[in-house]
Amino acid sequence: MKKIGILSDTHSYLTDEIFNFFANVDEIWHAGDIGSIEIAEKLQKFKPLRAVWGNIDGQDIRSLFQMHEKFKVEEINVWMTHIGGYPGNYDRMVKPEIYNNPPDLFISGHSHILKVMFDKKLNLLHINAGAFGISGFHKVRTAVRLVIEGKNMKDLEILELPKFKNTQ
Repeated sequence: MKKIGILSDTHSYLTDEIFNFFANVDEIWHAGDIGSIEIAEKLQKFKPLRAVWGNIDGQDIRSLFQMHEKFKVEEINVWMTHIGGYPGNYDRMVKPEIYNNPPDLFISGHSHILKVMFDKKLNLLHINAGAFGISGFHKVRTAVRLVIEGKNMKDLEILELPKFKNTQ
């Protein structure tokens, strides 16, 4: 059994809430637009980190992480990339591969929109954790955690926080 924390689009911004939410996870997965090496290092010091680079990430982050990560956790095949689209609207860069060799779990970022969708056609779970940073149009900061046990993905939970702290 593995407990996983998923986030995306931090854009160089992290707060303590993410460390509280991920306190009991075994690994953190970051679906790109990390923003700075310091963010990656903070996450790596806290828990084992798997990450991909996003479109705003510079060469420093791209030298540490790949554009796509494919790996297996328990009995679940995972594919994580930053720009991936979602069921019914996969990005053209992933579309041929996802239809020819679909994973069990497809994770992407980029949209800043939290989505958890099951693709019945490909028999896969798609997760976009939304955005945890404060750059972008989103109104709430979000992250996801779930449990992978054997071939089962369960106990999915979502963290939602205001984009900006209310100072009134």
